[in-house]
Amino acid sequence: MRRRLAAVLLVALLGGCGVPVDDSPRPLLPPRGSFPSPADTATADPDGRVDETLCFVRNDRLEALTRWVDGIPDVDTQLQHLLAGPDDAERDAGMATALPGTITVAGATATGTVAMVDVREAGDETGRSDEVLAFGQIVCTLTHRSDVDSVAFRRDGQPLAVPRADGSLSALPLTAADYRPLLIR
Repeated sequence: MRRRLAAVLLVALLGGCGVPVDDSPRPLLPPRGSFPSPADTATADPDGRVDETLCFVRNDRLEALTRWVDGIPDVDTQLQHLLAGPDDAERDAGMATALPGTITVAGATATGTVAMVDVREAGDETGRSDEVLAFGQIVCTLTHRSDVDSVAFRRDGQPLAVPRADGSLSALPLTAADYRPLLIR
């Protein structure tokens, strides 16, 4: 008898826990405002400008810096900003770029969360040997975007194997983690 009473009491206690049940379904109202797209999540300043992260080279390492721009650039525009290199103030602060003369970038597009960067054949006498930093700059820059998770490279429509920080080549999409040993924290 005691066991039965304990079981009934236990069922009654457990049945009383949890979320109360409504007699009928009730509508759910969406939150006010629009839903942001991943590209809309950049930080904005009071003047309406948004931050754009670019990765440059300082002392043979990759360092991300923020610039304020008038609107969220698409993937190719942000890549063009990177290719333009550091401005005068950034150069005075010790920033440089490994991109000119190392690789020739034709452009970039986004497919889902992968940025696809088209690379042209570089000349034989570029005089540069810092391809790892150059590819790292691109990957670090584009994966700072909230709408890009990884970056893949191609030449003449075919996947291109590029160097990672450890010196290995990969034709798979890369992330900033592939260049972590080169990143200034």
